Amino acid sequence: MALVQIADVVVPEIFTPYMLVLTQEKSRLIQSGAAIVNGDLNTSLAGGGKTFNDPSWNDIPNDADNVGDDVPANVAVPNKITSNQEIQVRLSRNQHWSAADLSAALAGSDPMQAIAQRVANYWTRRSQAAFVATMNGVFADNTANDAGDYTNDITGAFAAGVTDFSAEAVIDTALTAGDTLDSFTMIMVHSVVYAKMRKNNLIDFIRDSENGGQIARFGDLEVIVDDGLPVSVNNYESWLFGPGAIQLGIGTPKVPTEVTREALQGNGAGVEILSSRLEWVLHPAGHAYIGTAPDGGPSNAATANNLAAAASWNRVYPERKQINIARLITTEA
Repeated sequence: MALVQIADVVVPEIFTPYMLVLTQEKSRLIQSGAAIVNGDLNTSLAGGGKTFNDPSWNDIPNDADNVGDDVPANVAVPNKITSNQEIQVRLSRNQHWSAADLSAALAGSDPMQAIAQRVANYWTRRSQAAFVATMNGVFADNTANDAGDYTNDITGAFAAGVTDFSAEAVIDTALTAGDTLDSFTMIMVHSVVYAKMRKNNLIDFIRDSENGGQIARFGDLEVIVDDGLPVSVNNYESWLFGPGAIQLGIGTPKVPTEVTREALQGNGAGVEILSSRLEWVLHPAGHAYIGTAPDGGPSNAATANNLAAAASWNRVYPERKQINIARLITTEA
């Protein structure tokens, strides 16, 4: 049987769009509606620049209306319509794998599909990691500059039904958004919290018609489990999101998929390398990235100008209820 090589099965023009579709299909953030693909951001990524400015008009304030009279000297004063400016940041990411890492895939009945599945799974995990880092920065900024009005913190010395996860605590967390509390559609939790939800029979399952398997639901909220959520000793964060809380842009690098051969590696036997490159915008609606974007965009770190840093973000929407995100912090035994 002839040796199957990456270059024999990976045709970049076919592989790249197929892999991107798979990545979106596998993303629970997208499937839940918390993250939606924004065509304008796709267009922005196709051009130049590290950041993109998106101005918009604020809603008309709910000021008291005027009561008309017949006094000519009484002159109504027009109110102003104000604007805000969201700023999104480009994330340029890449990864590379040698043929040895893909040997199992190359033995499959459809090698290109097998490889694409592995690459899509990888980028799905990495996009979720970038999302978690972004939200860490947004919540840190909110705590520092907006009185932490996204957060319901019930931590303390552990007391069952008081400091731990419960349906009541989730409702109180949604209430931080005022009369838009019913807009949330997804909750992201740590596996420890998820186990607690399971033990307390708070989880139902529905069939995933797209990808097979089961989708966990907590009441009206889809559940995503991710151990990347912040944990401090026994204090666990759980995050709520509404539709379109995250605006997603997907760009196309100059060479998104590439197969190269390093003739001298393997002591001269040669090694094939599959390179994959992506460009994203993962933007929390209603916010502005105010850091100085490094070349290639910010990393997931909490250091200056990177995604998880408080100083990288600022809320530009004037009202808390316009933001479809909330955070619950609980103490678990």
